[in-house]
Amino acid sequence: MSNESDRNEGAAEEMGGKLKKGLGKLLGDEQLEAEGRAKELKGRVQQEDAKADERARGALEEAAGAIKNRIGKLVDNEQMAAEGKAKELRGENRQKANQ
Repeated sequence: MSNESDRNEGAAEEMGGKLKKGLGKLLGDEQLEAEGRAKELKGRVQQEDAKADERARGALEEAAGAIKNRIGKLVDNEQMAAEGKAKELRGENRQKANQ
């Protein structure tokens, strides 16, 4: 399953939990309310897990890009340095997008 679908599934789980919790509260059903609260938290955890995975991937991409950039500069290869810098920036953006 992709990270995007994990995040979407987590958001849906969280929303379903909120609805179930609210319904339990409305009906005075403590068990239904507790089940909803658990489902809501499960959805949040799933979303945070997907975001953490993306941050880790971004950090690896950033590091690999930085290495390629430095090697490109060392061997005086402008194209390699530019590709490395672009990869480094993609990694940074991936991390920022998943905070």
